[in-house]
Amino acid sequence: MAKHEELPIPELSSLEPVYGDGSLLEEAQLRFDRLKSKFVQVFSHPPDLFARSPGRVNLIGEHIDYEGYSVLPMAIRQDTIMAIRKHDAGEAQKLLRIANVNDKYTMCTYPANPNKDVDLKNHKWGHYFICAYKGFYEYAKSKGVDVGEPVGLDVVVDGTVPTGSGLSSSAAFVCSATIAIMAVFNVNFPKKEIAQLTCECERHIGTQSGGMDQAISVMAQSGFAELIDFNPIRATDVQLPAGGSFVIAHSLAESQKAVTAATNYNNRVVECRLAAIVLSIKLGMKPQEAISAVKTLSDVEGLCVSFAGAHGSSDPVLAVKEYLKEEPYTAEDIEKIIEENLLSVFSNSPTSLDVLKAAKHFKLFQRAYHVYSEAKRVHAFKDTVSSKSSEEDILKRLGDLMNESHYSCSVLYECSCPELEELVKICRDNGALGARLTGAGWGGCAVALVKEGIAPQFILNLKESFFQPRIERGVINENELGLYIFASKPSSGAAIFKF
Repeated sequence: MAKHEELPIPELSSLEPVYGDGSLLEEAQLRFDRLKSKFVQVFSHPPDLFARSPGRVNLIGEHIDYEGYSVLPMAIRQDTIMAIRKHDAGEAQKLLRIANVNDKYTMCTYPANPNKDVDLKNHKWGHYFICAYKGFYEYAKSKGVDVGEPVGLDVVVDGTVPTGSGLSSSAAFVCSATIAIMAVFNVNFPKKEIAQLTCECERHIGTQSGGMDQAISVMAQSGFAELIDFNPIRATDVQLPAGGSFVIAHSLAESQKAVTAATNYNNRVVECRLAAIVLSIKLGMKPQEAISAVKTLSDVEGLCVSFAGAHGSSDPVLAVKEYLKEEPYTAEDIEKIIEENLLSVFSNSPTSLDVLKAAKHFKLFQRAYHVYSEAKRVHAFKDTVSSKSSEEDILKRLGDLMNESHYSCSVLYECSCPELEELVKICRDNGALGARLTGAGWGGCAVALVKEGIAPQFILNLKESFFQPRIERGVINENELGLYIFASKPSSGAAIFKF
C-alpha cells in the first residue's frame, strides 16, 4: 500500500469524509453554500471547484523544523476553503481577482503573470495567493507539466483559522490556494511534493519557514497527530491517548511573523546557523569548510554526539555546554572565530542580511541548547504514546514533556510574551497536565493537555479567569470567544471538492 505522503490530494464529491457528521457537517455545509453564493455575487459565475486546507496546532517540537528536526503537530478543524474558477483562454482580462467572504479583506487584483515578484514592502493579504500562484508555475515547469499560457483566475477565500494565532493561518491559506490552482489546471501531485512546494511558496513572502505547517496541513489523517520528518518529508501517524483532550487558547497577543521577522523569527534562524558554524569549528572543522557545509544544527549533531560519546553520553547538549558561552556574542566575537565577515556569510540571503542589520548581539548557547533538547522531547513524546504504560502514566508524561518544552521556548529561545506566560500558568492552575506556547510564539496560542472529562469545565474556567477581564476591557467581543478557545481532536488534511 502506498504511504499516504505518496498519494495525491483526495478529490471528493461530498463534505462528510472531511467534516464527519452532525453539527460540524451542518456548519461546513452552510460555509460552502455561503462561499458559493458570495462567488456568484462577486463574479457572476459559479466556481469550478473548491479546495480546503486546515490549520494546525503543534503539540511539541517548536522552532526545530527549520533546523532539520522532526516535529509532532496535529491538524485542527479550523481551515481555509477557496472557491476558484479558471477563465477561458479567450477571455479578455488576464487578471487574478481574489475576494474574501470577510469584508475586512478587500478584493486584491493582480496581473496573471507568474514571473512578477511579490511586493514585500506593501504587505497585502492577497500576496499569499500570489506566493502559491508563482510556486505552482515554477513547480509545474520543473516537472515538465505544460499548463499553457497564464489565464485569469477568480477566487473567493473563507478562513476560520484565527490570523496571527500561531495556528498556521498562512500555511492553510497557501496550501489551499496551491491545491485550488493545481486542481483548476487538472493536475495533482503527491502530497509530499505539495508539502515541499508550498513551503517554498511561503518563502516568497519573506519568512524562512521550515515546512512543518505545510506538511501537516497537506498530509494530516483524521484521528491522528503526525510525526513529520524532513529531507525527505515523511509523515508517521501517532495515535493520541483517548482519555486526553487538547485545548487551544489564544493569548490575544497577535504574532506578526512576516512583519517582525528580522528581529524575531528570522533572527532565530540566523542565530541557529551561527551556533552550528561555531560549534563545528570548535569541534574540528576548518572555518571555510564549516561556512560552506553547515546550514543547520542537525548538520553538526554527529560531531556533538561524538564529543559526548568520549564523555560517556550521547547528548549533543554536552558540546553546547563545553564550546558555546552563555553570554551573548557580538558580531566581532563570531567573526574572530569563523575568520569571515558575517555579511559575506549571508550575502545571498536578503532576509538574513535584514537580521544582521537589526541585531545587537547573538545568543548561540541558548538557541542551540533549546534545539537539541526540544528535538529529543519530540521523540520522547512519540515513544511515550506507543509505550505499554497505563493511560494515566502516558498522559502525565506527555504533560511533563509539554511543560519542559514551554520552559525551553520561554527561557532559552525567548519566543514567549507576558500574555502567553499568564495563559500557560492559568492552564496549569486549572488542572492541565501540560501547557505550552505553540507556533512561532511572540503571541498567538497556548495548547493544554487535559483529561477528556474535565475539558468543558477547564474551558469555562479559562473563559472566566483569562478571557472575561479582556472582554470587559473591550479587547474582544463575548460572541467571538469560540474563535479564541476550543478543544480539538486531530482533523484530516487538504482536499479538493467537486460537487
